[in-house]
Amino acid sequence: MIILDGKKTAEKLKQEVKEKLDLYYSQGYEKCNLAIVLVGNDPASEVYVRNKSNSCAAVGIGGSLYRLDENAGQKKLEEKIKELSSDPSVHGILVQLPLPKGKGYDDFKATELVPLSKDVDGFTMTSLGATALGGDRGGFTSCTPGGILYLLKTYGIELSGKSAVIIGRSKIVGKPMALTLLNEDCTITVCHSKTRDLKEITSRADIIVATVGKPHFVTADMVKEGAVVVDVGINRTENGLVGDVDFENVSKKASYITPVPGGVGPMTVAYLMKNTLTAYEKANGIK
Repeated sequence: MIILDGKKTAEKLKQEVKEKLDLYYSQGYEKCNLAIVLVGNDPASEVYVRNKSNSCAAVGIGGSLYRLDENAGQKKLEEKIKELSSDPSVHGILVQLPLPKGKGYDDFKATELVPLSKDVDGFTMTSLGATALGGDRGGFTSCTPGGILYLLKTYGIELSGKSAVIIGRSKIVGKPMALTLLNEDCTITVCHSKTRDLKEITSRADIIVATVGKPHFVTADMVKEGAVVVDVGINRTENGLVGDVDFENVSKKASYITPVPGGVGPMTVAYLMKNTLTAYEKANGIK
């Protein structure tokens, strides 16, 4: 069994981004900038935003944080997104989700205002459509699926022809993950809360991606010998952070497995840096 070290691999990816930006800056190109819009003061969002800002600083991206009070309202949020969209010095825009509940905010309407060229989170319908079509369609792969793919390829895991099961169908991870692996010639099954005979389906999979938000949901009897197991879950329990996979027991059967923490999480942030770099390159006509 091999641990898929997301922390180490994320540092490798961020170093690649930094080296490219250092080169561009030495050639006289302007600063690469990512705008992060945060509404309210949700503790988890604060942590995520801090991690993203720190990564921006580490690779040489200008990470500007725009804070709005939780009572600012949808109109002010939309005005800020439109303002950033029209600013040529901003290369990527990230609206930190979720937005405050019970305050009249609409996540979908807000994220849809981000233009395709700056949608480095890969959350808009156009970006998801581009992922579905495959190839370079001008969109961005969502950061978690993109980071997972980069991690799998770094470890030389063969994907073509493999059976992949994604447990969870969210627009942030499940659906774009399915499309991303389909583009790599995997045979895809997406399971969810209405799926029958889940164990029977997962026990045939070469690759399992768990993204359900339930501690230790994937148990050893659901995994076949030699499977690759990717745990996207981050669940806070009295024993600390745990994933959606029963790591202790599943790791005895898996050929490769991601830990929690230190697996998918760092890769998501690193891939955001990669997407922002790509947006910057396109904006400057760099091939």
